[in-house]
Amino acid sequence: MNSPAVGGAGTFPKLGLAPGQIVQEFGYDDDVDADFRFAVEDLVGGELEYDDFSGVVDAVLLWWRDGDGDLVDALVDSLTNLADGASIILLTPRAGRAGEVDASEIDEAAVTAGLHATGTVAVAADWSANRLVPPKSARK
Repeated sequence: MNSPAVGGAGTFPKLGLAPGQIVQEFGYDDDVDADFRFAVEDLVGGELEYDDFSGVVDAVLLWWRDGDGDLVDALVDSLTNLADGASIILLTPRAGRAGEVDASEIDEAAVTAGLHATGTVAVAADWSANRLVPPKSARK
């Protein structure tokens, strides 16, 4: 799969990703963008942690498609292991692709889960990423 945006200027900082971080992944399936995953692993210097990882993480990659279930529940579950200052990177199929998730659904689910969207980045030909962060006052 081609990922023209992967590694582009500012892609990873916009998503809150940096070297040395521990990143947990949810929603992996055969349609995810392998180039993006490998680029994240290269950046952080290690493999992505599986969904059953119980340690503290600096970021969560959540691959989500229309029809995967309740997005609010998935976001709340993704919050479990987040360190202070960490974020959820919600990866959804880009507009016009199979499994596309409406932006209003993402916004509503984020607010309901107590998260704030900080921006959207195209990370691959078929995938966009929304960085979602808990409010600073909610984490101590």
